[in-house]
Amino acid sequence: MEQIIKCLLLKNGDIIISQIMEVDTELGGPDCKLIKPFKMVVSSDEYKLETWLDFTSQNEMMIHSDSILTIVTPTPALLSEYVDLIA
Repeated sequence: MEQIIKCLLLKNGDIIISQIMEVDTELGGPDCKLIKPFKMVVSSDEYKLETWLDFTSQNEMMIHSDSILTIVTPTPALLSEYVDLIA
């Protein structure tokens, strides 16, 4: 299966880079699986990747798609940094 890696702007303001999968679920259930998500934090006009949820060792999380404002494709440089980080 091909990896789909996207940047997500969440309603709470977090910017996440992650592998993402749409999941069929019961009505009202979380319908997006984030695999190896990292939070993007601005540092000296550059994005730094940090662990998104540092209180768990899980690397797969489910969220509701209505928690997401937009989904975009990362720049080649950011994508390369992310792929190196998760390898």
